[in-house]
Amino acid sequence: QVQLVESGGGLVQPGGSLRLSCAASRSISGFYEMGWYRQPPGKQREVVAHISSGSTITYADSVKGRFTISQDISKNTVYLQMDSLKLEDTAVYYCNAALLEIGGRRDYWGQGTQVTVSS
Repeated sequence: QVQLVESGGGLVQPGGSLRLSCAASRSISGFYEMGWYRQPPGKQREVVAHISSGSTITYADSVKGRFTISQDISKNTVYLQMDSLKLEDTAVYYCNAALLEIGGRRDYWGQGTQVTVSS
């Protein structure tokens, strides 16, 4: 079992910055992929950014150039630096960790952290 604990959400004005953290209960070096997803009000969950075990990083088009995903393996933590925040970035942000098992991909999720961008 893997526990993921997010932190760092909050209320910020447009153009501001926040940094989200996701602390895992075990080493993150063995995960196939780690990333961040978000669910805006009334919408489906969507991918924001993820980093693979080979350190390949992928961003959603809507956040390219504004968000940066990174990881600190020594701390079992993944970060999401969010700059130039927009109103449409308001959402609950979820940390995700994926393992490849015999039966296929297995996903683990954090409890979510609220990010509200408002003037």
